[in-house]
Amino acid sequence: MEQPGFFDLSDRQALLERLGDPLPKIDELVDWEGFRGELEQIRDKPRKSNAGRKPFDVVVMFKVLVLQQMYNLSDDQTEYQIRDRYSFCRFLGLTPEGRVPDAKTVWLFREQLVRRELIEPLFAAFSSQIEAAGYQARKGQIVDASIVSAPKQRNGREDNVQIKAGKPPEDWSGNKRRQKDVEARWTKKHGKSYYGYKNHISTDRAHKLIRRWTATAANVHDSQVLDELLDADNTSAEVWADSAYRSRDRQQALAEQGFRSRIHRKGQAGEPLSERANEANRKRSKVRARVEHIFGQQTAMGGKLVRTIGMARAKFKIGMMNLVYNIRRMSWLENYA
Repeated sequence: MEQPGFFDLSDRQALLERLGDPLPKIDELVDWEGFRGELEQIRDKPRKSNAGRKPFDVVVMFKVLVLQQMYNLSDDQTEYQIRDRYSFCRFLGLTPEGRVPDAKTVWLFREQLVRRELIEPLFAAFSSQIEAAGYQARKGQIVDASIVSAPKQRNGREDNVQIKAGKPPEDWSGNKRRQKDVEARWTKKHGKSYYGYKNHISTDRAHKLIRRWTATAANVHDSQVLDELLDADNTSAEVWADSAYRSRDRQQALAEQGFRSRIHRKGQAGEPLSERANEANRKRSKVRARVEHIFGQQTAMGGKLVRTIGMARAKFKIGMMNLVYNIRRMSWLENYA
């Protein structure tokens, strides 16, 4: 069987780019070394011996997690796709025939990042790259939240009472405790029940890049984390949000902080909104629709579901989803806007 030569591989890679492979543009755009300082924290213990295989480079492993998030892959699927796809191997600087990270290696690397709570510093590192590229937050900010579902727990009524009180049942074995998510919560939206977490984001109106974010259990009301999301660096003081964020105290607090509220008005019992107020809401909805585009793209990347256990892992998953969205968005702005 004839082995493919260098020019055969080069031609195939060029064809992939013509067919729309986004990875070469992303690889060229992102300063991957800019993440190394944060990633190297997982190597805080020096190796005792040079025996055995050397660990994969932390930047390569981080790029593996980016691929995993971008294409909504499990750890096993990630290993398989790296071995199978030329585009993945080129992005990582690996070869299918050579040594590639297996599923366990991917899991362990992600767990190390979770334990050291590095997702926020990693997100901040890329935010610095966004600013350096000239994409300053402009034209005001849009705040919203999206439910990220978790696998439903089949617990008894008494167990749920204890879980809500922050005390997992004492009769659960250690193995059972590891398999139970006691930090996700139930909530209702439009009459439908959901179990899991929330992704709260603030995006700038001009570039539609996520500037700030936080993750909570699903039962946390959107308005409770608004202060964490407000971006004082935006060139405009305008803040758009739906009516869930509106209250008299909130309107006053925003004004005191120098922001201009563009939050939707809401009617009261027996006092429906005037036509003028409804028209103002319709105009605000046209601006707020931009944040729905973000959640739509994240849904395509598996953003509506976490398969992990507990808040720490869910927060890492949500943070990676926001980070990878920004990477893709900035690539689009650089190449097509």
